[in-house]
Amino acid sequence: MKAGLLVSLIVNFLVVVSAGSFYNDFYFNWGRDHGKVYDNGNSLSLILDKNSGSGFQSKKEYLFGKIDIQLKLVHGNSAGTVTTFYLSSLGPYHDEIDFEFLGNTSGQPYTLHTNVFSQGKGNREQQFYLWFDPTADFHTYSILWNPQRIIFSVDGIAIREFKNLESIGIPFPKNQPMRIYSSLWEADDWATCGGRVKTDWTKAPFVASFRNFNVNACAWSYGASTCKSKSGFADSISNSWIWEELDVGRKGQMKWVRDNYMIYDYCKDSKRFPHGLPRECYVTNFP
Repeated sequence: MKAGLLVSLIVNFLVVVSAGSFYNDFYFNWGRDHGKVYDNGNSLSLILDKNSGSGFQSKKEYLFGKIDIQLKLVHGNSAGTVTTFYLSSLGPYHDEIDFEFLGNTSGQPYTLHTNVFSQGKGNREQQFYLWFDPTADFHTYSILWNPQRIIFSVDGIAIREFKNLESIGIPFPKNQPMRIYSSLWEADDWATCGGRVKTDWTKAPFVASFRNFNVNACAWSYGASTCKSKSGFADSISNSWIWEELDVGRKGQMKWVRDNYMIYDYCKDSKRFPHGLPRECYVTNFP
């Protein structure tokens, strides 16, 4: 993206900053009787049993932003369960930015699954183990989405960066506003060990807990951005995410995660792409 175009795009943003309320900012889009909001709207739980799971979505759509949420995953034997936190637009050519947490048997690590869809095309999976027990306490999971890049972070540590490479013909999510979604559901046909380990319903109900949702983003309403021109935008600390990139220290942290905890990278799966890896995989320094 040319610098002039980027500046023009960015300076017209007026960012919406919100320490969100699950009462005010979200609604249950399925399994309402399997979800609970409490702590004055600061916390939410999703429940999965043999009858149903549950999910919620944001009332607003966003076009670029930094979204943080604290999450404590299903404890114990969570095999076959999937907990999600993601952004998505609608339609066959949708954009999507995914965190998915694939459960496992007691004592085995969760698999953190990430993916990026652009114009309906995904197949950009990268998977990780975590360096802590995500069921013992809350941890912060963040999606930074600006015109130059998407950064996935865990407790402030970047684990993945997907750069805007439109200059070489690779689509990048930048034109479709997206809502925030989360869910807890059963997918034991694939989620744990490729579907070989099934959900043990004697361990139900399964519970995933959320708190401290925060959005620093540009909202979308009635087919247009609510953002308006604002002088001095680029100098605002609270809006610094629009320019954010990884410095040397954060790149080092990301390398540590990827060297020690990455378990799958589509850019290294030549069997899956026998006619050649996706084009971005050949770009120098593309994680």
